[in-house]
Amino acid sequence: MAIAQQIEKDIIVAMKAKEEHKLTTLRMVKSALKSKAIDKRAELTDAEEAAILSTLLKQRRESVESFTKGNRPELAQKEREEIVLIEAYLPKEAGSDEILAVVQAAIAHLAEAGSKPGPRDMGAAMKIVQQRILANGLRADGKVVSELVKAELAK
Repeated sequence: MAIAQQIEKDIIVAMKAKEEHKLTTLRMVKSALKSKAIDKRAELTDAEEAAILSTLLKQRRESVESFTKGNRPELAQKEREEIVLIEAYLPKEAGSDEILAVVQAAIAHLAEAGSKPGPRDMGAAMKIVQQRILANGLRADGKVVSELVKAELAK
């Protein structure tokens, strides 16, 4: 089932259960998806919906960091709760071992093309790794992927 359809159903459940915070969070997610679909002037694919949710998660994580620095723990906690709600709609996050395997395979693929890849090949390696992670139906934080690629290229 598409993410948007699941969110629609969960909005109705949240309304009936009178879960105000969950309802506002789901409505915000639905609004973001609908806005992107209007901008695109077509239905969103599952990958595009997942990308939008990833963007929302990144925004929430940055907000948690800002609220924590600003000594606003109640707002940071609210953002953390939203993160948990949004993450439930995304595919499982890949572990470091899974990401490392994809990174090593991508670097081996680059090595087949010519000389041994080094730090200057970071962009090409990242592109291949991101494509393979999406193709495998996984989800990974860009920072983690970048650090692993950088470490493997430095070897």
